[in-house]
Parts: sequence; C-alpha cells; structure tokens
Amino acid sequence: MLRNRYPFYPTFIIFSIPLFLLFPCCGKEDSTPNVAPDAIISPTTGTRQELTLDSIFLYARQAYLWNDALPPYADFNPRKRYGGITPELTAYQLELYDISQYKLRTDGQPYEWSNIDTRAKYSYMERYTGSSISSARANTESGVGLNMRQHLEIAGKKVSYLAISSFPQLSNIQNELDEAFAEIAAAGSSHLIVDLRSNGGGYVESAEYLANLIAPSSVKGKVMFSEQFNGRMQNKQANILQYQPYLDVHGKSVDYNGRLATMADIDYSETANTHYFSKKGALEGITQLYFIVSNRTASAAELLISSLKPHLSVKLVGQRTYGKPVGFFPIRIDNYTVYLASFLIRNADGWSDYFDGMQVDIEVSGDNIPNLGNPEEPLLAAVLEDISGKTSSSKLPLQASSRPERKSERSAQAKEHAVPLVKQYFTLKPF
Repeated sequence: MLRNRYPFYPTFIIFSIPLFLLFPCCGKEDSTPNVAPDAIISPTTGTRQELTLDSIFLYARQAYLWNDALPPYADFNPRKRYGGITPELTAYQLELYDISQYKLRTDGQPYEWSNIDTRAKYSYMERYTGSSISSARANTESGVGLNMRQHLEIAGKKVSYLAISSFPQLSNIQNELDEAFAEIAAAGSSHLIVDLRSNGGGYVESAEYLANLIAPSSVKGKVMFSEQFNGRMQNKQANILQYQPYLDVHGKSVDYNGRLATMADIDYSETANTHYFSKKGALEGITQLYFIVSNRTASAAELLISSLKPHLSVKLVGQRTYGKPVGFFPIRIDNYTVYLASFLIRNADGWSDYFDGMQVDIEVSGDNIPNLGNPEEPLLAAVLEDISGKTSSSKLPLQASSRPERKSERSAQAKEHAVPLVKQYFTLKPF
C-alpha cells in the first residue's frame, strides 16, 4: 500500500495534452455505471477557442465545488453561447462567470455573486505566462508578511501585537514568525492582538503554521480545519483530472503504480484532507486572542480565525470580513490557468458559513492603512479598551515593554481584494 503526501506546486504545471484528447475521455462517461443520465458529451473537433470553451465547462462539471447545479453540456452549449465573442479571454471569462452563478443560496442569491458585473466572487482565470502563480498570489511572493510587532503592558496585563498583511510562502516568513513568537513567549503575554485588517490571504501553509504557534499544546492532535471537495471528486470520478500532471516539491513527475501521477490520483476524501494541530514554538499562556479585521480580511486570514475559534477565546474587532470559505487548485487549459472554487473550508465545529463575511464582536470603523501599532488608532484603541475595561473617554496608561519593530506600513495594503486560498499539499490515493 502506498500513501504518499507530496507538496503540489502549481508553478510547474505543464499542459502538454492536446485539448481534443479531453473529449473522448468525457464521452466514455456513457459506459460508467455511476454517471447520471445527463452524461457530459461534447464534440471532438472544433476551433481552438471552441475546444477551450468546452474544456472550461467540462472541468467545472467535474472539479467545481458546486458542480451539482450545472446543466448538461448540451443544454449549456458553450460554443453557441460564447463562440462569437472576441477577444477570446472575454469569452472565457464570461463563460466562467455564468458557470459560477448557477448554485443558489437559500436566499436565492448565487454563492459567487459579486457587486462587479460579470466577475465571480471566487472563481477566476488568467492568461498563463510561464508560471501558473496567479497575479494575486504573486503579490504575496515578495511582499512583506509580518509588518510590525510590539509588546505592551496595560492595566497589569501583558499584551503583544502583530500586524500581518499577507501570508507569503512559509519559507519567506517562518523565521520572522518564529522570532516574534519566541519574544511573545518570553514576555509572558496573556493577550495577543493579530492585526489582519489588510490581509487578503496567501498560502494556507503559512496560516496553518501561525495557528500552530498561537494555539497551546493542549490542542495538539485536534482538528484545525478540513477541506471538503464535491461528491464526484471524493468518489474518484473526476477522470478529467488525469490530464493535469501531479508534480513534487522539485517540479518533478511522481511515479505512481508504474506510471506518472496525475491530479486524478489524489485522495479527495475529507479524511485525507483534514488538518490537525501540531504545536509550534513555546507560547502557551494566551487567554484572550483578538483579531483586527476589515472587509479586506479574506481567504487564508479567515481560515486562521475560523481554525482557532473552537479552541481559544477569540474576539473580532473592526468590520465584517470579506467572506471566502473556499479554496482552489490551478487547472491549466491551453494558454490559461483556471481557478475554480474547488473545496469548502470547515473548522473543527464543522462551521463554514461565512460567505457574507465573519461578524465582528466590536464594530469599529478605521483606515485600512493606519499608523500600525499606535494605541490611539481607532481599531487598536478599541481592543485596548476592551482589555482594560476603560472607555475611549479616558486615556489608557500604556507601558511599552519593547520598542516596536515596524516595516513599511504602505506594504500592509494588499494589492488584491482577496488572494486565492490555493492548496499545495495533497495525498495520493493508496493502490
């Protein structure tokens, strides 16, 4: 039995299969016992644009989180709907938008509705430029993650403050996080403030690592969060993914049962995609955790909050968050990379219902780019008032136990409203 876990790096995805080869595979669904009567059938010939239009829909029929709401291929007819639209990227984006609007919530509004015409709230695509790292994710590659940290004493309570503007790749922030939390542990802080007001997300592994630094050792082995794919993927019926290669940490192909592994060989069960706490660092004494948030707080930042809520006393201060409890993996189609909302994020309590954002405990308006760490800044002041029990009418007696370390505050402003929560680590199915 083989049960391997490899990091999957979309940077190295290569789409070398001719597009027309996708369709004979899909035509075989007629002989598959578990396929619904409205099996996907599409032509095997056509222009490059027509084949790409077909591919976007066919991948969505199998890999999209809400694929159960999509009509049969013949009813959707992507070639007829979008074949005459130019430029081609506009046609593809419009198709993706229409796909995203089928699944409705109980209030009748699509899960992926947004206030921007023809743009889905979550799913999107972009032109492939030699690396499938999205432009939004690229902003986290070289951007500063940990912007500022300081330690205070207020009303006899030791308080630590961190401002984190993004979750860059773990290798780019791990040392800073380790150093910061060693300081927090040494300071004996009982209250921790994590400022995520401009954090649009980034790498799930970085958010997961931070959760393990914050959480006490008593939660080790308990569920942090799980990823729930659609039923077809969990039941090993997403055969179209065999045309997406599975690569290891070095961008190399992985041998799997005498052949090269593909994304169809992944175990998409919830069991295989459940993450557990594994304590990092020496911090143990946090009795109250605060998150400063805004409508720009999204994706991996919301994942961090959601994961810690069942295990710690958590308060949110600021404004309702963006609302993005879904994640992605990149799908390469011809000259484009498609990011379909592919899995639902659920915490240890099974909670994932923050599509409209997370409600705050203390509502405060404030600038997205404040003087970070300034105790008179509205959002931080509200947290300190809550800790001390004093109102804003009285000036708080603060004692700095360490000089604040700050980086460019302008870098705290995320360039994108929400960075996609892209999954990198997968488990291959046993054989």
